[in-house]
Amino acid sequence: MAKINTTHVGSLPRTQEVVDFIFARENKQPFDQAAFDACMTAAVSETVRKQVEAGVDIVSDGETSKISYATYVKDRYTGFSGDSPRNAPADLKMFPSFLQRLADDGGTPQYARPMCTGDVTSKGQDELNKDIANLKAAMEAHGATRGFMNAASPGVISLFLQNSHYKTREAYLAALADAMKEEYETIVAAGLDLQLDCPDLALSRHMLFADMTDDEFLKIAQMHVEALNHALQNVPADKVRVHICWGNYEGPHCCDIAMDKVFSTLMATKSRYVLFETSNPRHAHEWTVFRDRKSEIPEDKVLVPGVVDTTTNFIEHPELVAQRIERFTDIVGADRVIAGSDCGFGTFAGFGAVDPDIAYAKLKAMSDGAELAAGRL
Repeated sequence: MAKINTTHVGSLPRTQEVVDFIFARENKQPFDQAAFDACMTAAVSETVRKQVEAGVDIVSDGETSKISYATYVKDRYTGFSGDSPRNAPADLKMFPSFLQRLADDGGTPQYARPMCTGDVTSKGQDELNKDIANLKAAMEAHGATRGFMNAASPGVISLFLQNSHYKTREAYLAALADAMKEEYETIVAAGLDLQLDCPDLALSRHMLFADMTDDEFLKIAQMHVEALNHALQNVPADKVRVHICWGNYEGPHCCDIAMDKVFSTLMATKSRYVLFETSNPRHAHEWTVFRDRKSEIPEDKVLVPGVVDTTTNFIEHPELVAQRIERFTDIVGADRVIAGSDCGFGTFAGFGAVDPDIAYAKLKAMSDGAELAAGRL
């Protein structure tokens, strides 16, 4: 029987002990570094164990030690201080009563978003090397043979940590690309796949660039891709995954730019694997874009559609998962499809719409669905 591999976008729910340590560091409160490190090692091991138990083939460390998928860079690179302005997505601004409800219910995560106020340079790879060691040890302990590690793209850093130092956006992106280059190369040199999180290629359209036309935004997005590809110049494309999304939050999403418009931008990234949303109600129909533009999908690209949603506690039926997978295997073949999730389950430390146990149940439904689909090939 053919096999369809499974993975996910990267972040997974963190334990309260992990969250407490992360926010002690975030809020500059005293904490024991040795206890912090021991907590992260144990938590990553458990996170990998749960992924293997759920049938996930390509595992991650769950981004356990990071405050968030983008703003962690403020802890590992110089040049950031103060605070960046908050930009609510345009769809939430259209429904202010819902936006207020999210705020009142604690539905918007609280964490520092400093500005770029100086030259961006690496503080060294010590924290990254700890993450790598934790993931590799956990993989060995629990029998996982393939793993990936997330890293922020230059574009998503510029979205959340805005620039007040460099003269132009281009200059800021170029500085970020040069600074992040070593992080990307270190992950791949360790034998892991590298995942670049790039919601800037879609989410930022209705978050930071809402006043632009789609065509104007696409020029910005292409600039972001050029900066990313520059940073990846020494990294083989077959070790790179790129994730695009429109924001991992429950909301109207009626301002999301269409996949059809960002399709070419996504395909231009130096990556073999492209991860994208296709389960939530706003983007589930867009599998047809891949069908209708099949000839524009480079032959070396592997599609990783999100076959489970990450903003709802519904557990998808494995048959539905199988049907979602089959839409894409019918387009590019089973050897070029990996089942994934729409986004992460723990995008920000201590914040997630999906109950932790349900998150892993959804991953199990994903692997069960992949097995069903493979059995029908």
